[in-house]
Amino acid sequence: RRRFRFPSIPPPSSSSRPGRASFSARRSEASGGMAEPGAGKELQSVAATAAGMEAIEDLALGPCTASPYVRPLRLRYRQNGVSKTWDFMRTHDSVSILIFNTSRQCFVVVKQFRPAVYMSEMARGCPQDMERNCLENWHPLECHLPASAGVTYELCAGIVDKLHLSLEEIACQEVLEECGYDVPLAGLQRITSYRSGVGVTGSKQTLFYAEVTDEMKTSQGGGQPEEGELIEVMEIPLQDSMNFAFDETFPKTMGVIFSFIWFQSNVAPKLLKKPE
Repeated sequence: RRRFRFPSIPPPSSSSRPGRASFSARRSEASGGMAEPGAGKELQSVAATAAGMEAIEDLALGPCTASPYVRPLRLRYRQNGVSKTWDFMRTHDSVSILIFNTSRQCFVVVKQFRPAVYMSEMARGCPQDMERNCLENWHPLECHLPASAGVTYELCAGIVDKLHLSLEEIACQEVLEECGYDVPLAGLQRITSYRSGVGVTGSKQTLFYAEVTDEMKTSQGGGQPEEGELIEVMEIPLQDSMNFAFDETFPKTMGVIFSFIWFQSNVAPKLLKKPE
């Protein structure tokens, strides 16, 4: 198995920003340091995923005339006698899963390129490209940022677009596809649900918790390439998790920060009470 280790990061001081630590790849030592059959091919495959994620080219900005994922709308209404309008996006609800590997005491998260994040950074670094009229035609982006500007660390997650499946079934399916762990429905714990993007989308995300072991891993994950997914599975050791959560040099979603804090309050105390 491929494992990414997150070295301990010194707590940030009030006068300096935390420095960026680096991940290092190595085979899992769960079997006494012996490489498992096929480990070499798996390492090559994961390395190719990491390289492919950075291979961004032929960027162009154009109109979004129709999409199965987002739909821009404008609401007109009166509130307290005042006429108002509000622009918003209709999107799918979603699920996310905090995964904790008890065999190696680490969190399992995903790393992927997010075009929306990338273009948000482009708006700061190359505003001239964002000012073009892209409502009718495609315009190549002359100013490029490195692909890393759009890479984020996230919980395993997925949209709720299969009405015949429960939220729990969708969550288990996402864990298997993205991270390679076969989690039974009974292995999920519902943490809570919350609204995301309240000013733009207002969609609801339901957060689950799942504990996994090395024995539950049936594939290397990585998402579904036929759906355009290119996902790298990452492991964050428990002892480094809170440093990671608040280190701004590793772009991440609020779900990562919130779920790590939840874990510290609700799961970590029970781990300390377990006999050695």
